[in-house]
Amino acid sequence: MRLTVDKIASVTRNLKLSRTLTLSDDILLEEGSVLAVRVHGEKSTYNQLEDTHGRWMTLHDGDLVVGALGKRHALHGYEGVVPESLKVGDTINMLNIGGVMGRCVSYNPDVGRPFGLEVLGQVQIFPEFQSRQGIPAHVRHNALTGVQGAPKVPIVFILGTCMNAGKTLAGSAMVRALHQAGYKVGGAKLTGISLMRDTLHLYDHGAEVIADFTDAGVVCSGPDNAAPTAHKVLSTLAARGADVIVAETGDGVMGEYGVQAILADPELRAQCACFVFCANDPVGVAGGVEYLAREFGIRVDIVAGPATDNAVGMRFVERLGIPARNARVDPRALGDLALELVQRRLG
Repeated sequence: MRLTVDKIASVTRNLKLSRTLTLSDDILLEEGSVLAVRVHGEKSTYNQLEDTHGRWMTLHDGDLVVGALGKRHALHGYEGVVPESLKVGDTINMLNIGGVMGRCVSYNPDVGRPFGLEVLGQVQIFPEFQSRQGIPAHVRHNALTGVQGAPKVPIVFILGTCMNAGKTLAGSAMVRALHQAGYKVGGAKLTGISLMRDTLHLYDHGAEVIADFTDAGVVCSGPDNAAPTAHKVLSTLAARGADVIVAETGDGVMGEYGVQAILADPELRAQCACFVFCANDPVGVAGGVEYLAREFGIRVDIVAGPATDNAVGMRFVERLGIPARNARVDPRALGDLALELVQRRLG
């Protein structure tokens, strides 16, 4: 079956698909498998899709869309799983703006019920030149594999209590300062669910090379794949000439996206120039700092995020003996402190 679709989600970007596709009725039922679907219904909230260029488009009833199967565990969004069985005509759900699709099992009221998606077929690709024999499309096609022997460059790790804790804003401030100081900066997103927005934000602020876990063939990170995928992403950025890498971890240090596996990895921690922790409130700061010290022996170098939005929060953080910097109020101060720690690491 040949089909011309309306929108292609960013989760499929490794494949560089055209809008006219060949579909099969045989569904590859695994995370990362690329499907074509028809959108059913209209939504006024959480109703957009990010395309392969990072542009956000509104989804409408009847749109023909290409995305990939996956799971999600988001406190402020959807929880979803890969269905146990799936055939053409079945209904699944849109789990995130990047085009990850699965069966929704719970949702946050702020985002409303997810879009229903009618499965139209499995997207086929034809990697062999002039071959008519297609294979099921999967996001691991053309994915980063890592670079053996890449330089071990300093890494600024950005951690947080949860999603929406100010991590990307803090990362952008630090990227800007490092870039203006003359460093070639790499920007990375190591955990979370597929979406280009955060790495593109780092690029907008001066990161010359960017990559995330989806570039390495992963739709949604977890305890089993987070650390190996981080090695692939970080070694690739280093091999592309980055002097320093600002690496954001999606969701929180106690979440289900595999942040803990990265923190426990001795090779990754050995490259750390500083740990930046973002939190929404003083309790989050105190709990996160204590948790990181107890579970991983990590001393937080800088606290940022909404917990530092005014002098009240700043005083609380500094009573813990940790510098507080705010990316909204004074991004330069945050960037300069990160720059100082990176330069100390570089000697």
